[in-house]
Amino acid sequence: MTHPDLPSLLASGEHATFHGKPAAAVGALEQAVVLAQSQGLVAEVAAAAWLLGVALGAGGRYGGALTVLSPLVDAGSAEGAAPEQRLFGALSGATIASIHRQLGRHAIAREADLGALDLTDGAGEAAFDALLGLASDAVGLDDADEAAQRLLQAEAVLPGHGDEWWRQRVRLGWARAEVAMLDGRSEEAAALAAEAVQRAEDNRAPRHVAKGLLLLGLAQVSSGDDDAVGSLRRSATFAESLGCVPLVWPSRALLGALIAETDRAESDKSLGAARSAVLTIAGDLPPGVRSEWLARPDITALLEG
Repeated sequence: MTHPDLPSLLASGEHATFHGKPAAAVGALEQAVVLAQSQGLVAEVAAAAWLLGVALGAGGRYGGALTVLSPLVDAGSAEGAAPEQRLFGALSGATIASIHRQLGRHAIAREADLGALDLTDGAGEAAFDALLGLASDAVGLDDADEAAQRLLQAEAVLPGHGDEWWRQRVRLGWARAEVAMLDGRSEEAAALAAEAVQRAEDNRAPRHVAKGLLLLGLAQVSSGDDDAVGSLRRSATFAESLGCVPLVWPSRALLGALIAETDRAESDKSLGAARSAVLTIAGDLPPGVRSEWLARPDITALLEG
């Protein structure tokens, strides 16, 4: 029997993480970490572990993701860390920030993004991720000025990078939409989110399509656009087919609320799916974070509704 080699494991894991079902990436990337460790390949260990953290987080396994990613931040922050350790430490810090942000812990996310940015020279993928994360952190903290400033800083990193940065450009579209919604520019936010959806579709990245559709639906709700129901239904369907639990609960919860008076049966089913997703996320969180998550007003309202 032929065993997969390290490059093949990394390639298949990366493809599943960004272009398929994140859960399908986990086994390959766990194998890649072990194989790289056995061969003493520090950079490959870090690359595989970071991708593993991304895949676990995308599936809502936040506790597992934090367990994998935190040592990478520590290694990258250590005195005398190699450049690749600093790179993956920064990428991991930004991914950790994203997890906290999705849990509503925006101040903690901001600290993680600032730490990630400190590990970079202000250019490259890791700096972009940290700067864009800081823009989203500011949105969550209702700081429109910092959100706009960080957005500009992230945009300044883009020149010189082409189609290989499709993921960064999609995420930039999300952040631009978030900032527009914070400023009350709902129709502009919808246009930006729709553009991000199209870019994700062009790059065959269904998870990114689902996230873009969620933001599109949110913007459409804000502007009173009836198309919001369709956008949220598509987002939820995509997310469920991929096992992307963190996208399932908000899309299903908002959809269920929107159609409560017009289609009670679908509304109840949708809200039930949202509750199940919330509890799935809770099941993989450390105890203190779990209690904080379940005590969030919007989560409490959903579970008790």
